[in-house]
Amino acid sequence: MTALGKICILGGGTWGTALAKIVLMNQKKINWFIRRSAQIDGFYKLGHNPDYLPNIKFNLSQIAFYSNIERAIKESDTIIVAIPSPYVKPYFKKIWGNSVFKGKFVVSALKGIIPGENRVMSEFLARNYRIPVENIGVVSGPCHAEEVALERLSFLTVACRDVEKAESLAQAIRSRILHTHVSDDIAGIELAAVLKNIYAIAAGICQGLLYGDNFQAVLMTRCINEMEQFLSGVVPMSRNINQQHYLGDMLVTGYSQFSRNRTFGAMIGKGYSVKSAQLEMEMIAEGYYGAKCIWEMNSRFKTHIPIVNAVYRILYERASAKTEVQRLIEFF
Repeated sequence: MTALGKICILGGGTWGTALAKIVLMNQKKINWFIRRSAQIDGFYKLGHNPDYLPNIKFNLSQIAFYSNIERAIKESDTIIVAIPSPYVKPYFKKIWGNSVFKGKFVVSALKGIIPGENRVMSEFLARNYRIPVENIGVVSGPCHAEEVALERLSFLTVACRDVEKAESLAQAIRSRILHTHVSDDIAGIELAAVLKNIYAIAAGICQGLLYGDNFQAVLMTRCINEMEQFLSGVVPMSRNINQQHYLGDMLVTGYSQFSRNRTFGAMIGKGYSVKSAQLEMEMIAEGYYGAKCIWEMNSRFKTHIPIVNAVYRILYERASAKTEVQRLIEFF
């Protein structure tokens, strides 16, 4: 097994907080980058994240907090990136040069794609920071942060070109509340994580329009077919689309009460404007950015993705949600 060394979490939101809990189930200490010093102060006062998942209590003697991202990376060996995708570029601009990542195992826990780049995190890291592909990993799967906080059994897949590294991390985070698997489909799993958020928005829109469970079941069936077609066109390889990091993650995001993308979509279906829905949620729905990125990417690949296209038109072209869903039914 590959030695992981000191593990660092980048990001102090719900997912970063859940990952910190997951890692500390087995590891004695972690480094944790949180941008705002006031948030770190709140940890010391309360013993939990003052802004997210307050029911997760931490033993602060196990955590070294950093508000400087470059220093946090330098002091660590395995880096798990849990920053919302729209903030990745602004945060990483504070890192000077590529040498800071030399010899590090960098793992993306992003649930989105980098806006403006239309690249998944693994490609962003390889191109912009020259990290060897065998030192880049991904974690993804049906694992809502809120359910981790409640210690409900969850599932994650670790993907890496170096399967030994994937196995090491999978073993390091496996616990009574988390089952893990490994894969080598890095880009496919990343793109599936982007797509499932878009499909959750579609499911939410249909909920807001008062379509019932019967319709949602058919919608989810069409979504997984569309996902498989897109992944086959963009990252052609042999894969079982019914695995937990494809179908499983899509289903939980499309159905769960904890899904912010589904919530965002439901508000759109009920008649909220995009801006008013975003303001009321006060949290990022990654699928909003993902819809534009995938739509733009597909101008090259030209796969048949009518559900993504419908969500894009509703969110970015102010198309009628009701009309777009009616058109989708023709494909069903």
